[in-house]
Amino acid sequence: MHTLIIVVVGLALLGLFTYSAHFVGRPAIATAVKAFMVLWLVISLANLGVGVFRAGYTLLEELPVLALVFGVPAIAALLVHKRFNNKK
Repeated sequence: MHTLIIVVVGLALLGLFTYSAHFVGRPAIATAVKAFMVLWLVISLANLGVGVFRAGYTLLEELPVLALVFGVPAIAALLVHKRFNNKK
């Protein structure tokens, strides 16, 4: 359940970044997506640290969770970037 909540928070954060950049213009969306990716990687690694050091899971147990927690919002961010980066 915790993993699902973290993924949903990541998607909501991506939406917030994209929505706020939408008012500035298309180039700002690309910048916002890149900033989101960096921030989300840091948050995902912090979540990994909590799982390993506080919850008692091993690193090998937490790596698939990291892939899911970072991967789902990151793929969504790449799709947003592709959608708004098309030259029209």
